[in-house]
Amino acid sequence: MQGKRILLIVGGGIAAYKSCELIRLLRKAGASVTCVLTKGGAQFVTPMTLAALSENEVYTSLWDLKNEVEMGHIQLSRQSDLVVVCPATADLMAKMVAGIADDLATTLLLATDKPVLAAPAMNVRMWQHEATVRNVAQLRRDGVTVLEPDEGEMACGEYGPGRLPEPEAILQAILTHPAVRAEPVNVLSFSTAAKGKDAPSTGSGRAGLRGRHVIVTAGPTHEPIDPVRVLANRSSGKQGFAVAGALAEAGARVTLVAGPVSLPTPPGVDRVDVETALQMQRALDAALPADAAVMVAAVSDWRADSSPRKIKKTGGAPPQLALVENPDLLAELASSARRPRLLIGFAAETEDVVENAQAKRERKGCDWIVANDVSGDVMGSETNSVHLITAEGTESWETLSKTEVARRLTRRIAAELGGGNDGEGNAD
Repeated sequence: MQGKRILLIVGGGIAAYKSCELIRLLRKAGASVTCVLTKGGAQFVTPMTLAALSENEVYTSLWDLKNEVEMGHIQLSRQSDLVVVCPATADLMAKMVAGIADDLATTLLLATDKPVLAAPAMNVRMWQHEATVRNVAQLRRDGVTVLEPDEGEMACGEYGPGRLPEPEAILQAILTHPAVRAEPVNVLSFSTAAKGKDAPSTGSGRAGLRGRHVIVTAGPTHEPIDPVRVLANRSSGKQGFAVAGALAEAGARVTLVAGPVSLPTPPGVDRVDVETALQMQRALDAALPADAAVMVAAVSDWRADSSPRKIKKTGGAPPQLALVENPDLLAELASSARRPRLLIGFAAETEDVVENAQAKRERKGCDWIVANDVSGDVMGSETNSVHLITAEGTESWETLSKTEVARRLTRRIAAELGGGNDGEGNAD
């Protein structure tokens, strides 16, 4: 991060003390850090502490800027490479959504033309409140990178999601943010296996996904039968999460639509959690447009007419479930007017893997299918053996870690999409 400039806005929450460690890590990585301390943040850390750690002046008031004649708050908002809000409180994020500018921090956020990364921290009930959920979704649609908070015990004694991610995790998200990297990631460095068709086709030997928007679906969907039972497909979500992480490493803006899994969000990825196929359908629609979509999720084929109460065993025949077919998300996206330029499906097969996947690619109308044999011990494992099926033919890859499968697929996506675009998720 040598020469990179970070504008750090410290919000008013008990987690503000972690911003001190984040400053230390950023400085150690070579970045220059300028701090803006909100009135609430000053209740937890002092300007002197932040100044000593950053070795820069700390700004606390809109009226303290010495160069206000030259619109100092405008200059301050635009002299950085990335604006980081840590901790991002519920109040601060609500003001960001509403465009409120009633202090220095919110004025800078409204005036900046630089990308913004927010690390939320708040009580679990505040994080899960509909207003906060709505605000986080809107910020992500507005292009703000909002990290997922950690889950654990709160300072108030409650337990759940809402804890500020550890400074090391926030640093990793910053390091992988496209605004910080001086140039697109060299995707050849992901693996020494990049050869032949697996390598990007650019003359420089480098191909990144900077400026591209890619949607990834991962995990299963759960279709409720009653309050305690669900219909589901087996899926750990590991392969989909690995794909999302590899795409973010390559510079893409990634929207990860995740079913109910307990996996950490890959750094630099915007995550939307869903449970059912219909919720995943709505999340996909909200995430469009995109340059590419990688549909890894194991979406349940059917849903039931859910009972509001637990269905009890009667000692007789099991209850008859009225099943309704769920929408085919891959086929719908393939025929949509907003179809991504590159659409990739996944096929889990137990027999005739390649033949069934080839038929699926044609039937669904997608560009590529990644097929694997799930008759063995694949679900939840750390490795995968897949076949990449395209209009040109079939490539059978050796058994690799799921991370390496994701990186190899990312190289192919980068080669297919070529250089960057207009930054708005629209293909060239």
